Amino acid sequence: MFSLNKNMGLIYGLLFVGLFAFISVLISKLEIFKAYHISPLIIGIVLGIVFSHTFRSKLPDAWKSGIIFSTKTLLRAAIVFYGFRLTFQDITDIGIAGVVSSFLIVTLTFIIGMFVGTKVLKLDKETTILTSAGSSICGAAAVLATESVIKAPAHKSAIAVGTVVLFGTISMFLYPYLYKLGFYSFTEQEFGIYLGATLHEVAHVVAAGNSISQEVADFSVIEKMLRVMFLAPFLIIISFYVTRVAKSASTQKEKAKIVIPWFAFMFIGVAIFNSFDLLPNQTVSVINEIDTFFLTMAMSALGMETHYNKFKNVGMKPIYLATILFVWLMFAGIAITNFSLSL
Repeated sequence: MFSLNKNMGLIYGLLFVGLFAFISVLISKLEIFKAYHISPLIIGIVLGIVFSHTFRSKLPDAWKSGIIFSTKTLLRAAIVFYGFRLTFQDITDIGIAGVVSSFLIVTLTFIIGMFVGTKVLKLDKETTILTSAGSSICGAAAVLATESVIKAPAHKSAIAVGTVVLFGTISMFLYPYLYKLGFYSFTEQEFGIYLGATLHEVAHVVAAGNSISQEVADFSVIEKMLRVMFLAPFLIIISFYVTRVAKSASTQKEKAKIVIPWFAFMFIGVAIFNSFDLLPNQTVSVINEIDTFFLTMAMSALGMETHYNKFKNVGMKPIYLATILFVWLMFAGIAITNFSLSL
């Protein structure tokens, strides 16, 4: 029954992963999940991990190529089309304060994450990079994009995504609650910038912003999109960093191969194209829906490649790192937002 050639195995594998993504999308539309803005990406990785710990051994070997394809090639394509969620007009809408706060949050959060992870916690560089990227840029999408550049094992990406889910969800409920208690001295527009600059996932930003007002929601989403724009240059820098490390570690005199994340340049190109508003809004919405489905497939496949045995020895260090970054984002985010607004 399963004597399939390689191409058919790839097709069946993709269809299998697509089924998980389809189920994840359906689940995300249930009222309880819609109420908390839980994205299908998160549901997909959870379902994938459940499958990995139950029936993965029953999966035909030929189908596994479809899972690998989803975590690599399909993922890169999805990141490219993620650019349709952005326009450079967003920059003018949010002003210099939004640009500065996004740049400082992304840069400082990643630097602090790398220092604490590698120097203080003695965590491996791959897990540190992925966890720091998830906290500093755009959550699960940043983790997946970074994983495709540094070629990290799937279980390390799953760990990083897990920290995004945990602390992003906590922030989503905590920030609006503290705002209503008067903990923040921001206006609604300023609080929107703060939310967009510090929350992990776009879904977290949408949920937190809408729990206050439409004005907060609008500014928070624009600010978050500015952070997403830093994904492409971030990936390019990481690529050159990985190449330099590989060259330094090499015992041979041959030059290390420079890996250029071309999908990062294509991501920028798509955002530029989208800025000219050449496509109808309905068309862009359809593209974004398809892109979300592809990202969900990548997350589901990532979950399928994740098993407890692969990271049981990692311990609590990634959680410690994510906790430190969570506290940093919450309190340093206030100072950075105020500084940006004063410019």
